[in-house]
Amino acid sequence: MTSLSSRSSQSPDSPLSRIRVGSAPDSWGVWFPDDPVQVPWRRFLDEVAEAGYEWIELGPYGYLPIDPAVLTEETARRGLTVSAGTVFTDLHHGPGVWERTWEHVSRVAALTQAMGARHLVVIPSFWRDDKTGEVLEPDTLTPDQWRDLTSLTERLGRRVRELYGLAIVVHPHADTHIDGEENVARFLDGTDPSAVSLCLDTGHYAYCGGDSVELIETYGERIGYLHLKQVDPRVLAGVRANGTPFGPAVAQGVMCEPPAGVPALEPVLAAARKLDADLFAIVEQDMYPCDPDRPLPIARRTRAFLRSCGA
Repeated sequence: MTSLSSRSSQSPDSPLSRIRVGSAPDSWGVWFPDDPVQVPWRRFLDEVAEAGYEWIELGPYGYLPIDPAVLTEETARRGLTVSAGTVFTDLHHGPGVWERTWEHVSRVAALTQAMGARHLVVIPSFWRDDKTGEVLEPDTLTPDQWRDLTSLTERLGRRVRELYGLAIVVHPHADTHIDGEENVARFLDGTDPSAVSLCLDTGHYAYCGGDSVELIETYGERIGYLHLKQVDPRVLAGVRANGTPFGPAVAQGVMCEPPAGVPALEPVLAAARKLDADLFAIVEQDMYPCDPDRPLPIARRTRAFLRSCGA
């Protein structure tokens, strides 16, 4: 496996580098298509626009309207544009899960395409339940499972691009098999760059012990999308000491408002600018569940902070 310190693919700083900042339903405490503790979708759209964002993700499929005509009208009148859709996959289980995976992916990809977006965020399945903490399967993959994961993700990337014109960006995530430095490097080294890119979530990568700047400097050509997020190191220390699952950790406040946590986002954005590429940088502060009046003030302050960072 290639170590993170042995490669570099960055180009020099360029004034043509473009980073487009947005937000997502996640920053309003939305994790599920339908949940009574979540803010209604119209309120999310109203408030994300009010906070100063122009780009949004679809969030969990079914939270926002799935009729493209309705969603186009609702976003356009608020000055919002969709940057990506999100899907969940468990491709390490092998070819037997392909058909049901594709059924899910194709629905989300069709809506994403209809909304004019170009990216599909792919989140691997959790090895333990994000609400209950129940262990669903081993937290490490066998060599055969790694082969299935990488080969089927490549197949997914090629098919999504061919049929919908979208690029898949795989999202390393806490409590999944693609999480920290070792597993992210193994995944990237095992997949074709022409078929699979990475959605670097700075918060999840730090949660799992990774250094986002080092990852960008090492695998810059694979970075296709960013999620901007910070973790509270004090809360994270307790999470690690107690083996707390991700869902309860979020409820404890492990993901915090910038710039109070880690990683520092200024160096991350500076490293991303050196890639001289068009990149979305979508703010995602996991807050499920949360008081419905909490997200908007945080979103306003976070947007102002990112402007101070030049984004």
